[in-house]
Amino acid sequence: MTTQTSSARAATRRWMLLGAAALGWVAAYALNEVAWTWLYRTVLGLDITTGLASMLHFFSYDTVKITLLLSGIIFVVTVLRSFMSIERTRALLGGKREGVGNVLAASLGVVTPFCSCSAVPAFIGFVASGIPLGVTMSFLIASPLVNEVAIALLLGLFGIGPTLLYVVAGLVIAIGAGMVIGRLRLEDQVEPFVYETRLRGQVIDSTAGLTWDDRLAMGREEVASILRKIWPYLLVGIGLGAVIHGWAPADFFARYAGPDNPFAVLVAVGIGVPLYSNAAGILPLVDALYAKGMPMGTLLAFMMATVALSLPEMILLRRVLKPRLIATFAAVTALGIVAVGYIFNAIL
Repeated sequence: MTTQTSSARAATRRWMLLGAAALGWVAAYALNEVAWTWLYRTVLGLDITTGLASMLHFFSYDTVKITLLLSGIIFVVTVLRSFMSIERTRALLGGKREGVGNVLAASLGVVTPFCSCSAVPAFIGFVASGIPLGVTMSFLIASPLVNEVAIALLLGLFGIGPTLLYVVAGLVIAIGAGMVIGRLRLEDQVEPFVYETRLRGQVIDSTAGLTWDDRLAMGREEVASILRKIWPYLLVGIGLGAVIHGWAPADFFARYAGPDNPFAVLVAVGIGVPLYSNAAGILPLVDALYAKGMPMGTLLAFMMATVALSLPEMILLRRVLKPRLIATFAAVTALGIVAVGYIFNAIL
C-alpha cells in the first residue's frame, strides 16, 4: 500500500467520523427536550408545568442543551481559529491608527481566545509591541464581551435577531470605549514596567504547518478544557434559572425589572458588575428571566455587565493599570452597556 493511498484512506475515515459526530449532535439536540418530557411526564407521571417537577425538567433538558451548544460551537470556532494565531493578531494591530485600529481590534477580539483571566498578559504583550492604549482596550473589551460561547448560547436560546443585536452592541461598546480611552491620553496611568517590557524576536505564526488532524485535535482539546473550567458556573447558572422558571412569580420581575420601571437597566447593570460569572453561567439565568417577562434590553445589559465588568477582572488589571485608568475603563464601558439596554428596550 502506497503512502498516498494510506493518507487518502485516513482522510476519508476522518471526514466520515466527523460527519457521523455532526449527525449525532443534531439528533441529540433535536430530541433532547422531547426525551426529558417523555421521561418526567410519561415514565414518572409528573406534572412538569409547575413546582419542583417543572424545575427538575428545566434543569435536565437545559443542562444537556447548553452542553451540546457549547461543545459544538467551541469545536467549530477553535478549528476556524487555528488559522488565526495570537501572534498574527498582534501583527495585524501593530501600526494601525486610532479609529481603524479600534474597529479592527474589536473585530479580532471576537475570534481570538482571550477572556478576563488572560487580560494581564494580553495587555502587556499588546502595549509592549507598540499597539496604542485605546486600540488595546477595544480588543480587551470585545474579547470577553462578544465571545463564541455567548454567541452560541444566545443563538440557541433566543434566535438570530437578539444574537445579532448582542454582537453589534458589544462591538460598538468596545470600539467606542477604546476610542474614548485613547482620546483621554491616559498612557501615564499604565504601570511603568509594562512599557519597559521587551518582546524578543520576530512575530512567529504558531499556526503554520498544522494539519487537519492537528486542527481537529485542537478542537476536541478545547472543548474538554473549557467544559472542565466552566462546569460549576454552568450548573449554578442553570440551577438558578430552573428555580426562577419553576417557582419565581412573574409579577416580581415585572415590578422591579419590567418595562414600566425606568431604572430597570441601571439596576441590572449594578447587580451584574459584582456578580462574577461567564456567558455559560449567566445565560441560563437570562433565559429564565426572559421567560418571566424581563425586557431583552435589560437582560442584555445585565449579561454584558456580568461578563465584561467582573470584579476579578478589575483586580487582575490592577497589576498593570493605575486606579484612574481602571475607573475610566469601567465607567465608559458601563455607560455604553446602560445605553444599549435602554436603546434595545425602546426598539424591541
